[in-house]
Amino acid sequence: MAIHRIRTQADYDEARRISIEDPEGFWADQAETFAWRKKWDKVLEWDFHKPEVQWFIGGKLNITENCLDRHLATRGNKLALIWEPNDPKERFIRYTYRELHEKVCQYANVLKRNGAKKGDRVCIYMPMVPELTIAVLACARLGVIHSVVFAGFSARSIADRVNDAQCSMVLTSDGLNRGHKQIPVKRVVDEALEECPSVKKVIVTDRLGWAVDMQEGRDVWLHDELKHVDKHCPAEEMDAEDPLFILYTSGSTGKPKGVVHTTAGYMVYCDYTFRNVFQYEESDVYWCTADIGWVTGHSYIIYGPLCAGATTLMFEGVPTFPDPGRFWQVIDKHGVNIFYTAPTAIRSLMAHGLDHVLAYSLDSLKVIGSVGEPINEEAWQWYKLHVGKNRCPIVDTWWQTETAGILISSLADVTDEKPGHAAWPLPGVQPVLLTADGKEITENEVEGMLCMKFPWPGILRTTWGDHERYKQTYFSSFPGHYFSGDGAKRDADGRWRVIGRVDDVINVSGHRFGTAEIESAINLSDRVVESAVVGYPHDIKGQGIYAYVITAEPLDLNDKAAVDRITGEIIESVVENIGRIAKPDKIQFVKGLPKTRSGKIMRRILRKIAEGEMQNLGDTTTLLDPGVVEEIKGGRV
Repeated sequence: MAIHRIRTQADYDEARRISIEDPEGFWADQAETFAWRKKWDKVLEWDFHKPEVQWFIGGKLNITENCLDRHLATRGNKLALIWEPNDPKERFIRYTYRELHEKVCQYANVLKRNGAKKGDRVCIYMPMVPELTIAVLACARLGVIHSVVFAGFSARSIADRVNDAQCSMVLTSDGLNRGHKQIPVKRVVDEALEECPSVKKVIVTDRLGWAVDMQEGRDVWLHDELKHVDKHCPAEEMDAEDPLFILYTSGSTGKPKGVVHTTAGYMVYCDYTFRNVFQYEESDVYWCTADIGWVTGHSYIIYGPLCAGATTLMFEGVPTFPDPGRFWQVIDKHGVNIFYTAPTAIRSLMAHGLDHVLAYSLDSLKVIGSVGEPINEEAWQWYKLHVGKNRCPIVDTWWQTETAGILISSLADVTDEKPGHAAWPLPGVQPVLLTADGKEITENEVEGMLCMKFPWPGILRTTWGDHERYKQTYFSSFPGHYFSGDGAKRDADGRWRVIGRVDDVINVSGHRFGTAEIESAINLSDRVVESAVVGYPHDIKGQGIYAYVITAEPLDLNDKAAVDRITGEIIESVVENIGRIAKPDKIQFVKGLPKTRSGKIMRRILRKIAEGEMQNLGDTTTLLDPGVVEEIKGGRV
């Protein structure tokens, strides 16, 4: 029998051995602990060449019965969800498992009343309010496939995602609070839906009490609809491999791709990783600071913690409002034991000095974690000393939208940790390093491509409506392996260190953007002929966005007004077509780009110039116009 709970190094070693020798037995044992309508007939079928992966084949279940219903007898009065608002002066909200179950059933009945049924796709574009968590679970209860879009993306981005999934409904709010700002969410949705004929209904949560345009026959207020439904809603029986949700992520081409996760494997993997990485205990209060618009929020605010019967905290605000002590104030206020945040947030708070963190005790903390990108050593040491008080283990977790949950991480107080290293593969995960030509690297301290040679239950099953893209993106580079798109190396003792992306994807504050999608947004400006975008090291965000832009008309760089005007237009185009989070940090206007004779842009050169590394640009003699490189070097911003 495999080990359900890893508590010691010996447990880890034994679980890892079993998971490699008998992976199907290992995962079947993890899955035994859940409520199934019907047990699976077969644990796994897989072929990375096709590619095709299925887990717990023939099993029947509903994930919300495992998040909610099965806890009611023993944890009905336990806190399930704590909601902390943007403004500390506003009252927080707490729901027990029984109360959350009722809320989810009511919202599910509202969805049914408005025509939602099993297999439909529903777009959720909402702020971090309790109704967002409730809406996600309500969809899952009915077998409706949810597609959550971060409520900072533009109308264009919403429309692209709604149309790709052919969503029949959008769940949203009147507006949202973010720090000092209030943002008109419904207005963005209305603009998006001008181009989305598949949407028949919009359900609006009242967050700010604003009067908003409501289209008759399409738009309804949630609070009005709740008056017509009861608190009981049977959960739809789902097949283990039925899609649970679509989550759009950027790739190296312009069009976002809809990552599809299915019901049973996702559930088992989120629960398993949550319990073991964080060493969750029954009485712990757990807080992940991510937005539910990203996969971290799906897996480690909603599904993982609730499957485990945990108390999970969600936060509406930002780390610096009303001051940079806000995170620490919330930890003390709610007695948070496990804290999981992003390196971007840590670096941002470091810049504000120590007074804001030293003002709070943080005595309740037992485990602190990092997610979204590799954490640099300086931020790791600051986090360990000033937040963890040198007594809390740091779990530096590596994983992706596509993996559903954590693949490589130290386990809190179980395995050792090392700054800058995700450290150890979880039992059940089989990573390998490959050379560029696909040979496995067995020695340590050698950099290679981070791949997986065996599936885990949380692996994505396809990209929505385009299985060929799934194959080309994840399985074509190294046949027989899942390719993460990241480079990595192991230290002398075998701990894994993830280096970062090796493809044309920029990781901004833990969120991935394809260079192609940013370039296409820049190129929409009439004043732009061509652009090239690369990432460069950024003190706060990890990576910043550096854009090289060729204008249609010659631009006098000494004419500040003209430069500011076109810069503003470019930023406006990116914000309008993707969202504020993707706007370039630096824009350099150039007369040409370094291209090969076949017309391919040499991004390697542009990346090095953006990083300020001018001496080691490699051979430029093969370029169509080598002289353009010197010009770009001279104009670096």
